[in-house]
Amino acid sequence: MSSIVQVTDLVKRFGDFTAVDGVSFSIEEGEVFGLLGPNGAGKTTTISMISCLLGPDGGNVVVNGHSVKTASTAVKRELGVVPQEVALYPTLSAAENLAFWGRMYGLSGTALKSAVADALVLAGLEDRSKERVEKYSGGMKRRINIAAGVLHKPRVLLMDEPTVGIDPQSRNHILETVKDLNASGMTVLYTSHYMEEVEFLCDRIAIMDHGKIIAVGTLNELRDVVGGMDVVSVSVSDVSDSTLSAVRVLAGVESADSTEGKLTVLTKSSGSILGGLVAALESEGAHVTSVTVEEPNLESVFLHLTGKSLRD
Repeated sequence: MSSIVQVTDLVKRFGDFTAVDGVSFSIEEGEVFGLLGPNGAGKTTTISMISCLLGPDGGNVVVNGHSVKTASTAVKRELGVVPQEVALYPTLSAAENLAFWGRMYGLSGTALKSAVADALVLAGLEDRSKERVEKYSGGMKRRINIAAGVLHKPRVLLMDEPTVGIDPQSRNHILETVKDLNASGMTVLYTSHYMEEVEFLCDRIAIMDHGKIIAVGTLNELRDVVGGMDVVSVSVSDVSDSTLSAVRVLAGVESADSTEGKLTVLTKSSGSILGGLVAALESEGAHVTSVTVEEPNLESVFLHLTGKSLRD
């Protein structure tokens, strides 16, 4: 495979705030590349520069040989974009929205009609194509939003948090749609703060935090970053700062953080710390309901690299 997208030392500032700080990565043709990080990591700003919505303050992006600095029109022809915010007209039907965006891509006549029909099938909404989008559920709107981004069959599809705030059924539909698009030959850049989506979809993953790329690799390569460690997950009542501090100083604890009623601890020997861990939690007044030991995943990689949970 060869690189179809090359991002080099990309920088974007907003006043004194640096949203993207020297980001570099490449995307190989035909792969699904994940950009994983918490909200505010700089993922959307990065995608906005790749899609030419924002100009970089430093560095460059090259898409299929075209630079965003000198050939933005050529770059846009290569891309389909599924933005984080739904880009549809609520008083138009799904079919009318798709026809509008198809014309924006230069489609007309039979080609436009065929593209709209294919996009409705992709979204699984052929039978509701004449309904106004304002009557759709959030998940249905997301599905049409994706359909609009692939009408012109782009070589590279940029997807920015496409499953935020939707029901599980629509989420599963979208994930399977991404798989199908990639199987048809489309290259996909997929941003998310949901590690399970990135683990399911992506051939390679870049982990982003505070505007920087902190690790890049396949899922197995990233897991190797915490190779030899166990992930201890504790379901527990609210963990105070003092409780977390008491856990972090325990012998054998490499790092620890808590989020949404779960304490996550990285350790090289789960067996040797479990007793002390539970005792420390109980001495701080925390109520433990379950303890499990798991294999490393992307959240544990993020915790190891940053000292905090991915969803912070």
